[in-house]
Amino acid sequence: MARFVNPFTDFGFKKLFGEEANKDLLMDFLNSLLPKKHQIKDLRFKKNERLGATGIDRKAIFDIFCESLEGEQFIVELQKAKQNFFIDRSIYYASFPIQQQAPRGEWDYHLKAVYCIGILDFKFDELPKNDLKYMHRVMLTELETQDVFYDKLCFIYLEMPKFQKDIPELKDRKDKWLYFIKNLDNLQAIPKIFSKDASFEKAFDEAEIAKFNRKQQNQYEKSLKYYRDLKNVTDTAFFEGKEEGIEEGFEKGFEEGVEKGIEKGKDAQNYENAKKMKALQVDYAIISKVTGLSIEEIEEI
Repeated sequence: MARFVNPFTDFGFKKLFGEEANKDLLMDFLNSLLPKKHQIKDLRFKKNERLGATGIDRKAIFDIFCESLEGEQFIVELQKAKQNFFIDRSIYYASFPIQQQAPRGEWDYHLKAVYCIGILDFKFDELPKNDLKYMHRVMLTELETQDVFYDKLCFIYLEMPKFQKDIPELKDRKDKWLYFIKNLDNLQAIPKIFSKDASFEKAFDEAEIAKFNRKQQNQYEKSLKYYRDLKNVTDTAFFEGKEEGIEEGFEKGFEEGVEKGIEKGKDAQNYENAKKMKALQVDYAIISKVTGLSIEEIEEI
């Protein structure tokens, strides 16, 4: 039996990062990802219904919508399964906290920063292929110089399957949080690297299943079952698709090979026929019409 909650479940994610009592954990995690000038001193949770998410999204995505004291907006998403047009959806959701900053009446269009943080429980096909790069920061840039054109709209994507660091390799707080999120439900004891750290001691305490009341345990079991079912469906679809792709590729390759062989055989026969007709002094135009070879090709035979 697992000792700690699985943070990739709806219950686990919200328990650790989505409750008022644990907003300090969310701030600690976010600050490990953010630049120094955008460090969060405090935040408040906002209703995520304002993001306009659909029912379909809710099946695969758990999100937290919050705002810092300085007015910066944060959308933190845990996405369990691949989804079509993921980048488009991220940009679409980012538009909501941008538009909501506009007050009634006159306004000078001065915007606060908006951050979209995606914790992905899969490898993201739409990003550049790099098996070592697990964290992607995306901003508007000037294409020729690569200088940042606008730094107040930032997308941070974390491809968790690519994060392969073990405890001796953890270099900073970001590494610690990513290790915590990825490996929490497989740990039976708290690693020493997390001891004497108030935030992580609290996180492990909040994540301990034995401390849940009966209602919380039931909620977690339902959430865990849903996560496992979804994971099984997506994994099965992936492997079936992979096998089908291999089979289709083999069949297509075989068919193309046969076709090429036939064409090659036809070419050889045409050259042989042309050679015989040429020896009989048949007119080149007739030979070309019969074999499909050009006059130049016939002359070279």
